[in-house]
Amino acid sequence: MNLESILFSQGFGSRRQCRALVADARVAVDGAVCTDPLAPFEPVGLTFSVDGEAWPYHERAYLALNKPAGYECSRDPQHHLSVFHLLPAQFAARGVQCVGRLDQDTTGLLLLSDDGQFVHAFTSPKRKVPKLYVATTRHPLDDAQLTALRTGVLLHGEREPVAAVDARARSEHELELSVLEGKYHQVKRMIAAAGNRCEGLHRERIGGLTLPADLAPGAWRWLGAAELEALRQG
Repeated sequence: MNLESILFSQGFGSRRQCRALVADARVAVDGAVCTDPLAPFEPVGLTFSVDGEAWPYHERAYLALNKPAGYECSRDPQHHLSVFHLLPAQFAARGVQCVGRLDQDTTGLLLLSDDGQFVHAFTSPKRKVPKLYVATTRHPLDDAQLTALRTGVLLHGEREPVAAVDARARSEHELELSVLEGKYHQVKRMIAAAGNRCEGLHRERIGGLTLPADLAPGAWRWLGAAELEALRQG
């Protein structure tokens, strides 16, 4: 693949803009500046740099973000900044989108990708991917609330009860809840239907992938093969 096409595929602008980056000696491969936009390179495993900032080539983007509070999972946010403000602009340019959504005040693991099949697979209700949340509750938890969450609670506007895969108390005011569906405000509504109130919500795991302990709020990382496999094993 020539250098111009590599830059274009990675979201560094239009083909014209990518040619200009190369012609202006702003792109280096293996530490050597390349000014020929048609110079061929094997893209797999390639790391290049633009204006001194290294960028590894990925045919598809699979990302994990530790979402902080105060960000909306939308390119067109209404009241807060978009989560895409936390990512390099190249990701928006190549069509990366959120794999499902978290409310603006919900924190934790958020997946993003430009692979449409991947996005569909992990957002489709038929896939039944478990998602583990940790909720802080206003009132103390009790066995009756936990039992109601496990056996099913009726949400406003729904005809059938919704049950958690599991619900456990980590402490008097901290609830661990695993769900398969992704209905609007589902976890908060379930907690309310069980007789309590959600004061804070954090997504800790999707499938078999746990939010990395060293991924700070607002930080992101590429997902490797082992992490993608962990997702599917959940």
